Amino acid sequence: MLTCRAMGTDQQPTPPERKAKGAFWLPNAFTTAALLAGFYAMVSAINGEPIAACVAILVAGLLDGVDGRIARMTNTQSDFGVEYDSLSDMVSFGLAPSILMFTWLSDALDGTDAGVARLIWLAAFFYTACAALRLARFNTQAGVADKAYFQGMASPAAAGTLMSTIWFSIDRGLSPEWMAWPVLALTVLVGALMVSQVRYFSFKQWPVSDRVPIARLLIFVAVVALMAIDLPAVLFGIGVVYTLSGPILTIQGRHAARRKRGLEKRREREHDET
Repeated sequence: MLTCRAMGTDQQPTPPERKAKGAFWLPNAFTTAALLAGFYAMVSAINGEPIAACVAILVAGLLDGVDGRIARMTNTQSDFGVEYDSLSDMVSFGLAPSILMFTWLSDALDGTDAGVARLIWLAAFFYTACAALRLARFNTQAGVADKAYFQGMASPAAAGTLMSTIWFSIDRGLSPEWMAWPVLALTVLVGALMVSQVRYFSFKQWPVSDRVPIARLLIFVAVVALMAIDLPAVLFGIGVVYTLSGPILTIQGRHAARRKRGLEKRREREHDET
C-alpha cells in the first residue's frame, strides 16, 4: 500500500513546556526572615518580653516591605510568593500583635474578674480574624484593586499601630492599668479598619520618579533623626497619623465624588434647557 507524506510532516511533535519547579530564592528568603521575626515576636510576648516582641514586629514589617520590591526589581514574582507572603503576614501581623496585646493586657489586669479576661481574649481574636479576612480579601482583589490605595487598613500598618502604642506606653512608664482600656479599644478599632471600606494610601507607587523635592528630602532626614533620638514616640506618632489619614482620605474622596456628580447633573440640565 502506497502512503504519501507531505514535506515536513514526519517531524516529531513538540512536547508541552513544563512549568519550572521550586521557588525563587531571594524574595522568599526575605519572606522567611519576616516569618521568623513574627514567630520570635510571639515567643517573646509569651515569655513576658513585650519590648522584644515590639522590635520583632517592626523588623517583620521592614522585611515585608522589602520582599515584594525585590521580587518586582528582579522579575521573580510568582503565585507561590504571593501565597507564602500572605501566610507570613498572617503570623507576623495577625497572630503576633494579638498575642502581644493579650499577654500584655493580661499581665496589666492580673487579678481582675473573669469578664474582663474574656474581653481581652475576645478582642485579640477579633483582631486576628479581621487580619485573616483582610489578607483573604486582598488576595482576591490583587489583580483589580487600585495600586495607589488600600481598601481597608493593611495588616502591617494595623500591627505597627498596635505595637507602637504598647511600646510607647512602656517606654514612657505609663501605668498598664491606665492604658489597658485604650489599648483594648485600639485593638478593636484597627481590626475593624482592616475589613472596612476606608481607603488608605499604599505608597506602592511612591516615589513616582527618581527626583524628589528638596523639602520632602529634608522631612525624610528629620524623621530619621527623630527615630534615632526617640524611636517609640516617632513610631507611635506615625501610627496615629496614618490611622487617622484613612477616614480623612475617604471623606474627602466621597465629597469630591458627590461634587463631581452634582456638576455632571448641572451640565445635563443646562444641556437639556438649550
